[in-house]
Amino acid sequence: MSNLPPPPPPPVEPMVQLTNVSKVFGDVVAVSDVSFSVGPGVTALLGPNGAGKSTLFRMLCGLTPPSKGEVRVLGADARRDRQVRGRIGLVGQQDGLFDRLTAGEFVEIAAATHGMVDPARVAAESLAEVELDASDPKPVGQYSKGMRQRVKVAAGLVNDPEVLVLDEPLTGLDPVQRRHMIALFHRLGDEGRCVLVSSHVLDEVARIGSRVLVIAQGRLAATGDYRALRSLMDDRPHRIRVTADDPRALAARLIESGSAMAVRLESGSLVVDTTDVDHFGRVIAPVSRDAGIRISEVVPLDDDLESVFRYLVEGR
Repeated sequence: MSNLPPPPPPPVEPMVQLTNVSKVFGDVVAVSDVSFSVGPGVTALLGPNGAGKSTLFRMLCGLTPPSKGEVRVLGADARRDRQVRGRIGLVGQQDGLFDRLTAGEFVEIAAATHGMVDPARVAAESLAEVELDASDPKPVGQYSKGMRQRVKVAAGLVNDPEVLVLDEPLTGLDPVQRRHMIALFHRLGDEGRCVLVSSHVLDEVARIGSRVLVIAQGRLAATGDYRALRSLMDDRPHRIRVTADDPRALAARLIESGSAMAVRLESGSLVVDTTDVDHFGRVIAPVSRDAGIRISEVVPLDDDLESVFRYLVEGR
């Protein structure tokens, strides 16, 4: 018997691959020289509104051709290969529902469009995945924003897609619905599907998945896990607004404690620059209590998506 170790497993082929892809509409460059590849699991596409996320997704699904570069999904060009298009599920950002139809009727039409053998059964199963009832007689025009989003996701699942593309799918969902939807994305990813989810909200991306592609001004600004992207900001001060009944006295105490590198008054509130947010969070309460100062609000001013983009794209 040989004592040689078993051969390594073959490399996993990317399920989605973009190579130097650009998309131009007249004089507007919507996507500029983007390259990335993703495999099974959940990947978040993070970018502000207008960054080019929806255009990227439309190219992935074969709905519009790239002006330059190559888009491959499951090894083929979805725009030219009908079979590959049938293995992709798309949940677009636009509403696109027919308000007079019930959820069951709408999703059944989606299943029939994909040529499913039993559209009614498929529709019922897909709606159950998003915790909706296909027998509900209420038309979707009477549904809440969150329920309408879930109907759209159900319609994107009818063809049992290997690649699922979801453009801002969590908009309008309440916290419980959002948690259930993210759990569904992870379950689909764990089954070996490629799940691409776009969002412009950092907190959502932190919950959606660790793999993140950051799109800003049509370009791929950064890739990596969520914590790595946030750590890119650790070499510059974080800015926090503190509202208190004696902001001048609090400013002096914070400087003395070493938890603030700079402070200034703005509209009756204190704006604090700190390089250690965790330390600041630990000391702000005891410092104010010891000084007899009442704090009514502590709000981070640059712990948001736009700040991350300014840092990644503009270097500031």
